[in-house]
Amino acid sequence: MRVPPFQRYRRFSQISAVFVLGMVVGAVIYNSIFHAGYNVLWLTNQELRLQIEQYRKDIKTLKKYNNTSTVIREIKLRTENSKSEEGAASLDPVSLKEIISQMSSDLEPMRGRSMFDIDADGKLARLLLDGKIYIVREKEYAVNIRTMLVMEGVLQIWVEIHPYKRS
Repeated sequence: MRVPPFQRYRRFSQISAVFVLGMVVGAVIYNSIFHAGYNVLWLTNQELRLQIEQYRKDIKTLKKYNNTSTVIREIKLRTENSKSEEGAASLDPVSLKEIISQMSSDLEPMRGRSMFDIDADGKLARLLLDGKIYIVREKEYAVNIRTMLVMEGVLQIWVEIHPYKRS
């Protein structure tokens, strides 16, 4: 039995190899685009879930204290950019929202307190939260309180969040 020479099939095998390689590269590109879009969707979903939970807490406390004007009805936490740029780059928005959510739960006992007694409560909150370490997604973050302001039943706290470095 005679074996046909491979010279006949060389061109066909080259075209087939380029076609299969194109399919693999196309699948990799499509998969990366799909995962990038899915990641953006997931991050948006996480932010919206945390925002909805915060709004539910605010609605609950606003209904509870709607007739009294001298109590803290709402607590707003605001973040400032840290002074070191390497710390700001490593803090993603989902971790930031998670830390703010944990801080909100720590500050929950301050809701319903009198605004005129904020000097004692503010010192207590500063002692409890200033330098506190939060663990989010297996990373440690330290929190520094910069400013606290009470106005029209809203306690606003500006905090600086940066990755915690062990000494």
